[in-house]
Amino acid sequence: MNAVMIKLANRLKSAKPSPTLALNAKAKALAAKGADVVSFAAGEPDFDTPAHIKDAIKAALDAGFTKYTATGGIPELKAAIIDKLKAENRLEYAPDQVLVSVGAKHSLYNIFQALLSPGDEVIIFSPYWVSYPDMVRLADGEPVIVETSAHNNWAPDPAQLRKALTPRTRAVILNSPSNPTGGVYSRQTLLDIAEAVRGHDCLLISDDIYERLLYVEGGFQNIANVAPDLAPRTVVVNGFSKAYAMTGLRLGYAAGPKELIAGMQMVQDQSTSNATSVIQKAAVTALKGPQEPLDAMVKEYAKRRVVMADGLSKISGVKCPRPDGAFYCFADVGELIGKSYKGQTITGSIKLSEMLLEDFLLAAVPGEPFGADGYLRFSFATSQAIIEKGLGRLAEFTAKVS
Repeated sequence: MNAVMIKLANRLKSAKPSPTLALNAKAKALAAKGADVVSFAAGEPDFDTPAHIKDAIKAALDAGFTKYTATGGIPELKAAIIDKLKAENRLEYAPDQVLVSVGAKHSLYNIFQALLSPGDEVIIFSPYWVSYPDMVRLADGEPVIVETSAHNNWAPDPAQLRKALTPRTRAVILNSPSNPTGGVYSRQTLLDIAEAVRGHDCLLISDDIYERLLYVEGGFQNIANVAPDLAPRTVVVNGFSKAYAMTGLRLGYAAGPKELIAGMQMVQDQSTSNATSVIQKAAVTALKGPQEPLDAMVKEYAKRRVVMADGLSKISGVKCPRPDGAFYCFADVGELIGKSYKGQTITGSIKLSEMLLEDFLLAAVPGEPFGADGYLRFSFATSQAIIEKGLGRLAEFTAKVS
């Protein structure tokens, strides 16, 4: 038979596979072959899903709650989300302002599909989560990158933000605590951003998925908290993966302007329909049930954060302040770039990451796909023993670099 030539959509030409997922898959493939891989690649808690949440899934299955639900989510979950946002975030929403989706990532995808037309722009602060630019491009939008610096704790420069804003700007994405940096926006930073965007008719997307993973005083706050006048054009995105160790269960939500949520639901109507029924029941239990397992996880992450960040900073050619949130250390490895290992030049973070995995069985995500070459992202969502083993391997590598 003759081979069939399949022509794919032009929009795929601008999108790239997720480097974090690709690296994690490669590390897992090596481990499956018996290799002693130390992986700092995955943005995934190493804790089990709390028992009471798993029990809720089992109970929903036993009750036969396995049929379609409303696309936007079951009423009791919407009510629990609304209660959570009011009690914890001081934000008030009606049921038609909330959409439950297949993970926070799905919520973000729905936003861009519902919001953007060809040529519309979305401002993204660099370093950024790798999926933001590609999700914008897949919606025929244009990502506009505004760089930030570790010297300012990754806070956006309001002057640069103002310069990037144009009549074509449809949205600005805020991710605090941040993936990949672990940076947390201060109240003043949020106020500065608010002041910069007030004269522009654009949406503010607050990606709050790491909201509960904080290691600094003051508690969590997003832009709708510090600038209530902007709440009507802010959409809050959150989910259950990070806080409740429910990554594979895939459940997230968005809360925001009624018209946007309706458009997002229309997109979801024609793609996934509802999120998994029994997981929605479990999410109600997660929000309303005991929070002690979450608190215990955060306390453990706080200990690991110190071990990881301080350990990285002791290694030659590596600099890493303690992150304020999430479970990532974003280490500056710029001093290693341009040097040589086994006669090969370390041309950038991707090459460095490849060398570490191939010769030292150490998986760390390169910074280049996050918009920050010269950095590596290390997840400390793993045990202290594994962290110490991985740090030893990194030190062994740097000792052989010339």
